[in-house]
Amino acid sequence: VNMQHTVRTSGGPVQRIPAAGGTTVFRGIPYAAPPLGELRFQGPRAAEPWKEVRDATGFGPIPAQGPALPGAPSWSPQDSGDILTLNVWAPEQQVAKRPVLVWIHGGAYLSGSSADPLYEAAELARAGLVAVSLNYRVGFEGFGHLPGCPDNRGLLDQVAALRWVRDNIAAFGGDPGNVTIAGQSAGAGSVVSLMTMPSAHGLFRRAIAHSVPGDFLSSEAAWENSERIAAAAGVPPTRDALSAVPPEELVTAAEKVIADFRGDPDSGIRYYSATPYAPVIDGHVLPGAPLHAIAAGATRDLDLLLCHTLHEWRLFTALDAAPAVNGERELAHAAAAFGLPTDGIEGYRSLDTAASVSDLYHSIAGDGLFTEYSTRIGEEHARAGGRAFLSRFAWESPALDGALRACHGLDLPFVFGTLDSTAGRLFLGGPSAEEQRELSRRMIRAWSDFAASGDPGWPAATPDTTPVKIWNIPDGLLADEDRTGSRALWRNADF
Repeated sequence: VNMQHTVRTSGGPVQRIPAAGGTTVFRGIPYAAPPLGELRFQGPRAAEPWKEVRDATGFGPIPAQGPALPGAPSWSPQDSGDILTLNVWAPEQQVAKRPVLVWIHGGAYLSGSSADPLYEAAELARAGLVAVSLNYRVGFEGFGHLPGCPDNRGLLDQVAALRWVRDNIAAFGGDPGNVTIAGQSAGAGSVVSLMTMPSAHGLFRRAIAHSVPGDFLSSEAAWENSERIAAAAGVPPTRDALSAVPPEELVTAAEKVIADFRGDPDSGIRYYSATPYAPVIDGHVLPGAPLHAIAAGATRDLDLLLCHTLHEWRLFTALDAAPAVNGERELAHAAAAFGLPTDGIEGYRSLDTAASVSDLYHSIAGDGLFTEYSTRIGEEHARAGGRAFLSRFAWESPALDGALRACHGLDLPFVFGTLDSTAGRLFLGGPSAEEQRELSRRMIRAWSDFAASGDPGWPAATPDTTPVKIWNIPDGLLADEDRTGSRALWRNADF
């Protein structure tokens, strides 16, 4: 064993491989015990320590989930349940106290893993960060509501990983006093939850949230979904009964419930955004709705960087993960489901008289689930005395004959510098060009500057104005968010 390639962690020693281009990566380090047997449906427990040097060259097993998106690793019921692992990328040159960035993947609280090549963080390490990514429980294992078990187990896993970072990251050259958490989609919903969770307090000082979904559940709604899942699995909704159901059967049960939502226009927002899981406002792990807590000043000590994409919803219709809408009655139904006040459709139409019904639907759904919520989080944070920076990803992909435009997730290969991964090429419609790589470098620089100093390179929001950085080729800056356009139509919508 070459000792310089070995790091001692609180669990035991781990050995890395030197990676290319001046970075090094440790993969698959346990941060908590496997959530199996007695520990299933419980909060995370400490990992069993090890004495022998542990090989950290491969990602840990991925959590139980359904079929993967192209390029992402897929789960099999034969996989090990030792899923609570994390990965660390660091610059090869050991300099004490580099800023730390902890990545929380998205996937509708149903899927995803840190082993996805889209999230390969070597470019973030090249930019001077110590980057960490982690797996957490998804689906029923992480977010199913069960009496007698803690809610939001997936979020508690993330807290356990942040505690591991606090206790161990100095050995990898990171500064435990300068940690930024970052996530996209369900990962961004996790980030704004962590900002307001008592158990996560003090474990990070900055947060990056791309495309935050305004999707949170009351305990009552979460319980209804648990009853649906249990019924689909053919068991009563009790801890004993569900503990006897193998994870793959709960994955299948969730797929049945999603199909039921999809087939039932009376299921409201779930007809469009069909995941049965989201963070549960349980009054304990997650005391209240994040937007309310942020508006009340609970997070004012944290720096916050937000982003959304210009055409969020187009990804979901392009993947057949949301229904298409082409008629006026369906459009009215969708607008109501997403919470748009009744005169809102005409308002959208007046802003773009050439827009088709389908265009209007895409705008309303994307704004209703992601854009307006993300923007309000930033504005309320600024009004409460916190530092908030807002941005919008507006570069439009030519992929799928232009169907994606600036869709949900298109920012991911840019912030990781993984434009030429399988998913990156699908998002871009082929290999990257120099101007796209240049945009990627600018976004990585903004992330690394923000993680280092809290300043991504453009003006922060104030209580009165919301400057917005526009990521595009070329970039731009809106001096103030437009309150006469689509945002005005959401003024009376309650989140």
